[in-house]
Amino acid sequence: MSLQRTVSLPVIQPAALGKVAVLMGGRSAERDISLMSGQAVLGALRSPGVDAHPFEPAERDLADLRREGFQRCFIALHGRYGEDGTVQGALELLGIPYTGPGVMASAVGMDKIMSKRIWIAEELSTPRYLQSPSRQLAGEAERSAFVRQAIERLGLPMIVKAPHEGSSIGVFKVHTAEEAYEAAAKVAHMDGAVLCENLIVGEELTCPVIGTGSQARALPVVRIVAPDGNYDYQQKYFTDDVRYLCPSDLPPEQEAAIQDMAVKAYQALGCRGWSRVDVMVRGSDSQPFLLEINTAPGMTSHSLVPMSARVSGIPYDELCLQILASASLDSGAIAP
Repeated sequence: MSLQRTVSLPVIQPAALGKVAVLMGGRSAERDISLMSGQAVLGALRSPGVDAHPFEPAERDLADLRREGFQRCFIALHGRYGEDGTVQGALELLGIPYTGPGVMASAVGMDKIMSKRIWIAEELSTPRYLQSPSRQLAGEAERSAFVRQAIERLGLPMIVKAPHEGSSIGVFKVHTAEEAYEAAAKVAHMDGAVLCENLIVGEELTCPVIGTGSQARALPVVRIVAPDGNYDYQQKYFTDDVRYLCPSDLPPEQEAAIQDMAVKAYQALGCRGWSRVDVMVRGSDSQPFLLEINTAPGMTSHSLVPMSARVSGIPYDELCLQILASASLDSGAIAP
């Protein structure tokens, strides 16, 4: 595997980054993964000399960030309250630059329904779907009618998912109307909406993107090979059964097309800093489909952005430094 650097990066002076808070934990269903990501990032930042400190928003007042003189934040929060624009909005009010996309891009990126609407408007392929607010599915009759409509439009098997969760939480592959009804009921109890998607049979890929605007660049694609195609929460973080191929061994032109699609998806949502775009490639005709974007991707030992960066010649510690150095505000202000 070649580790020749394929992305040009500026030299970062750790001492110039000031006092840094690594936000981790939080109150979402992905809290445990966030703690793992945060601790890994914290160690990576401290290694070259960054004045980095852990900060747990679920246990502390965010106003403490200003009172204690923090100059920028590395957001290692995942899911709700950390990846959905809420903490980004609080940091905007505090005037403390932070990593990753801004308020609107984070909110839209966390909302799989809104992401799909924007991508469709930009003529980017994403699986066909049907959605409903959970409040409209409170009764058995309403849920049954929704499931029937979804099956008519999308066919079986299909995917039923919670559109505001991450890490494959609240995602169900259903093969029968009964399974679809049960999945819709579960999702309606955990999320404000239920999303049904046409099942794309093929290969699952992911592609990190770093940078802002016209400077956004895709890192190498990672190909995910899960047992029986079951790439769920447990497989993602707590087993070694999944194989991750990076380099992906895809034909160069196919990899380039997926990287181009990932950058366009990232730019369409107005992202900055870094994100990771998940894609399915249909086996029958090799057409790629956008699944979702992760605006605060995992940084654990199993995480895919560090894997892709490493193949680009960017070690983990430097990746964390580069992400931290990109911290900014929606106003365009950057950290001193």
